Amino acid sequence: MENEINEKEIFHSNFLHRIVDEDLKNEVYGREICTRFPPEPNGYLHIGSAYAINISYTIAKKYGGKFNLRFDDTNPLKEDIEYVNAIIEDMTWVGFKPNERIFYGSDYCEEIYEYAIKLIRKDKAYVCDLSGDEIKAYRGTLKDPGVDSPYRNRTIEENLDLFERMKKGEFPAGAKVLRAKIDMKSANINLRDPVIYRIIHANHYRTGDKWCIYPMYDYAHPIQDAIEGITHSLCSIEFKDHRPLYDWVLQELEIKEPPKQREFGRMNLEGVVTSKRYLRELVFGGYVDGWDDPRLPTLRGLRRRGFTPESIQSFLSEIGVSKDESTVDISMLEHSLREDLKDKVPSIMAVLKPLKVVITNYPDDESELLEIENNPSNSELGKRMVPFSKVIYIEKEDFMEEPIKGFHRLSPGNEVRLKGAYYIRCEKVIKDAAGEIIELQCSYDPETKSGSGFIGRKVKGTIHWVSAKDALCADVHLYDKLIVDEELLKDKSLGWDEKLNPKSLIILKDCMLEPCIRNAFKEAKYQFMRHGYFTVDHKYTTEEKLVFNRIVSLKDSWSKK
Repeated sequence: MENEINEKEIFHSNFLHRIVDEDLKNEVYGREICTRFPPEPNGYLHIGSAYAINISYTIAKKYGGKFNLRFDDTNPLKEDIEYVNAIIEDMTWVGFKPNERIFYGSDYCEEIYEYAIKLIRKDKAYVCDLSGDEIKAYRGTLKDPGVDSPYRNRTIEENLDLFERMKKGEFPAGAKVLRAKIDMKSANINLRDPVIYRIIHANHYRTGDKWCIYPMYDYAHPIQDAIEGITHSLCSIEFKDHRPLYDWVLQELEIKEPPKQREFGRMNLEGVVTSKRYLRELVFGGYVDGWDDPRLPTLRGLRRRGFTPESIQSFLSEIGVSKDESTVDISMLEHSLREDLKDKVPSIMAVLKPLKVVITNYPDDESELLEIENNPSNSELGKRMVPFSKVIYIEKEDFMEEPIKGFHRLSPGNEVRLKGAYYIRCEKVIKDAAGEIIELQCSYDPETKSGSGFIGRKVKGTIHWVSAKDALCADVHLYDKLIVDEELLKDKSLGWDEKLNPKSLIILKDCMLEPCIRNAFKEAKYQFMRHGYFTVDHKYTTEEKLVFNRIVSLKDSWSKK
């Protein structure tokens, strides 16, 4: 199945697998293994999301269990169906296919509400009138214990009445909350009577105006897991201190064979922004070209940049699972991409900074087709016919009027081979009034045609080229890291304009490409000789203008490491 996760690559053992193995051995559950990924639909998935999904998804695969995609949609102020659809599409593209196992936390509102009633009846929850700032002040610090709310000892009957009136919409937002009654002196601040329900008067994208009270994540999460039969609720390390509250909710609600929360280390990618808050600021502040900006680590951005599902899967498999937070060198992700593309895509000639070359001894009205292999490392991709004529373009950097030592490309009086074509020699340099080189006049040797067996002499350099009259004009986008100095992210005195790399996007106009890509399809990928791997930018390519994004350069620093 297209883009399906390769099961041969997913079964590398890790500490989470050992936890599951132990539970199976001890017959902890009378049901099959079931994991989940619970995104809040208020943004787009990124590479860190893919890392988290991969952990739960592959465990379900390994043990023949189930994997649930559950939208944590209990905050109508931020959530939207746009994000729901995008999350499903992006997960499917990478290979995490949720199929029919898609659930919504908002569908459990009635059950979650009834469980809150149960806690109130057990005198384990109470309605509190303190403001948000007052609750924070009463909570205490890591050194100082919290202070009981003056509303903590309301009677069960009073709490039931107030909570019912909260549900009916009798109070404004912020007027009252429902809090769990646990221990205001607990060493774990999460257990100091956390808020479990708040009032929000807003239209919900699925339930409309049916509800005006919504559960907090730490309360709803274990209940949703229990309803769905989740066995192992896997989440990132920052939720470790929340685990006692997760367990408390399930224990007080007397859930049989309760799911268990276990944590793994968060994965950060060097040089990119994975914080959802930061991503929203960049997108809605207009600092980037939407959620699919190729400089962003969103799955939409990586896809538009040209990354393949297979390269992302390989990367996730390679980095494994850590107990602690880690930062992965982005070159490792790029290495996975190069390894995936190198034998898959055709290699073509593209001149990004054109310099006109006139071959003076080539017939004016003549042209020919030269046969060139599509991929030197994969003969199965075949060959193509490339037009050659009197006027061609080469890269400006492939000519040097006063060559430095070790420069083996074109220079006055020097010969080079044109890839798949002939030797040419520079005879004359033409400059404009400002002294800029605008044209080279060269001669060619017809006996040196590639494939002819010519051995009369050798040249040290081979350069790529494009026939001027056949060339396709295109814009090319070159990308670099959006964030060069990650320490700047921590400086709250700086705006995004001061934190972002001004050279993260360079747009080259009027590049000259081989005509073979005239009908390049959406997301088609190529290697541009010497420049790297490129893909069609489907967002801006039109019938009149081709636009290409550089996916990654040819340099591979990871393999050297």
